Amino acid sequence: MEVGYFIIFWYGILHAFGPDHLTAIADFSIGKSMKKTMLITVMFAFGHGLMLFIFAKVLQLYALPESVTAYGDIISSSVIIAMGLYLLYMVATDRIQLNKHLHKGEEHIHIYFGNAHSHDSNVTSLSAWGIGALMGIGGVRGMLVTLGVIQGHTVDWGMVLAFVAGVSLVFMSFGAAILYLNRTLLTNITNVRRAFMGAGIISIAVGINMLTA
Repeated sequence: MEVGYFIIFWYGILHAFGPDHLTAIADFSIGKSMKKTMLITVMFAFGHGLMLFIFAKVLQLYALPESVTAYGDIISSSVIIAMGLYLLYMVATDRIQLNKHLHKGEEHIHIYFGNAHSHDSNVTSLSAWGIGALMGIGGVRGMLVTLGVIQGHTVDWGMVLAFVAGVSLVFMSFGAAILYLNRTLLTNITNVRRAFMGAGIISIAVGINMLTA
């Protein structure tokens, strides 16, 4: 069974490199602190893994046709496009703000949505979990192939944790890269808005490409 866990772990790593997943992590992580970025990536990974676990359990009981599982890709693509449109809307309506202040002699920068500073870490984390769960539907067909390799084993929570570990490894590494960009580039409101606009355009392009592929 240890071999099965390793296969699922490796599938999680390969799965996480999908452009839709990295785009989603970038959309959530731009302008966030290290703590929020790491929390977002883990929540996204757990939401993703839980949804795949649920579908894997369902598919153990019912043989769904490929035409049904194909809708997962449509849902995943639609989520990415919606995120991109949302970011472009926030830029167009001037609702992305940057606040600088000194804390213990060090300058801190906060980037947030809205007209006043708010601490929305819980909302962001829950949103990342929900988006991860929705996009997990798009990985159902890939999971079916992987489960076929270890056919005969029951899908259990150990497999979910192995998958989440693989996904989280990639997501956290990518989140660290985004964090570096946050600290070096997002130091003024002009760069912040350009970054969110770029992320929005890329999200829409990736989503459309997935729908038309």
